[in-house]
Amino acid sequence: MNYASRRIWIIGASAGIGAALARALAGQGAQLILSARDGDALEALAAECGGAQARPLDLAQPPETLGAVVAQLTLEAPLDAIICTAALYDPGRVADIDPMRAEAMVRVNILGMLEVARLCPPLLRDGGQLVLFGSVAGYIGLPGGEPYSSAKAAVNNLAETLAIELAPRVDVRLVCPGFVQTRLTARNTFAMPAIITAEQAAESV
Repeated sequence: MNYASRRIWIIGASAGIGAALARALAGQGAQLILSARDGDALEALAAECGGAQARPLDLAQPPETLGAVVAQLTLEAPLDAIICTAALYDPGRVADIDPMRAEAMVRVNILGMLEVARLCPPLLRDGGQLVLFGSVAGYIGLPGGEPYSSAKAAVNNLAETLAIELAPRVDVRLVCPGFVQTRLTARNTFAMPAIITAEQAAESV
């Protein structure tokens, strides 16, 4: 696909697959809007991507935070795609889980995605794409990552049902990576078969 001049909003862009996608799409001439909670990393990436827009956003915050960014983007040209890669992962045994951290993972990994699905589709042109990142862990549980796996299972289901609900105006896509080398998976203490780089994952999207 030719991405030249296409307007694409990447949520969760400051690191990992999101950052790799931003670099790849910028190299193809896309007009990018980048969002993430790490403002400094976001600004640096935006500059690296040829002056992409940086719109700080933390999906762990109340929905009004996302709503404010959506309100700003409503004043601009329609988007060709919205890609949400935002995720929070904190591995550990169930018996040792900090309830506050578990709640944060649920907040970002599924409730945040749900807010994106609720508020963002009107920003897309007819036929535009809404791309949600689930995970293979949503189909096969990840030992030591139960809150993450459970939330990703919900994302997988959300995307599959949204594809029907929003058709034909919005083209909903679900991306389910396996193990990818990121700062999140760097915390795993077990073998990760067929692990790939974030750049390789971005190429497959």
